[in-house]
Amino acid sequence: MVNDKIKQMQHKIPIKEYSIITLREKPELKQSAAEWFCNIWKIPKKAYLECMEAYLNKETEYGWYLCINDGKIIAGLGVIENDFHNEKNLKPNICAVYTEKEYRNNGIAGKLLNYAVEDCRAKGISPVYLVTDHIGFYEKYGWEFLCMVQESNETTMTRMYIHK
Repeated sequence: MVNDKIKQMQHKIPIKEYSIITLREKPELKQSAAEWFCNIWKIPKKAYLECMEAYLNKETEYGWYLCINDGKIIAGLGVIENDFHNEKNLKPNICAVYTEKEYRNNGIAGKLLNYAVEDCRAKGISPVYLVTDHIGFYEKYGWEFLCMVQESNETTMTRMYIHK
């Protein structure tokens, strides 16, 4: 157990400065952001680009949020209408939450989540939903378990959270 903690700490990169931005603040990152999300989640880059372009063109207020450190995307998430589940009325959904492994345990995901929730709230979008298999992580940031939902084209159920 102690050795596992030491190994995790050896791979963690402490960061002093990073910025959390919306894609609208740096639209020139659209291609690299779409590719970054695509590489992580294995969803076609085209799908990310379509969502990002709708956001950049102000066709939707559902946004994309990035954490940048030294010019590099180290974390991100998006807000979309539905994150592949059968409860179409539970929208919008925060999706694609990810922090690069070496940057975890710096509080970045929590700050990104809070930033996105507050940005949505400022636009009159509330509540916001999120699907995940994680238990205990999102609760630290004000998310509450709501119900189980069925994943699209799957027989499995996953946890739905709400942030009011």
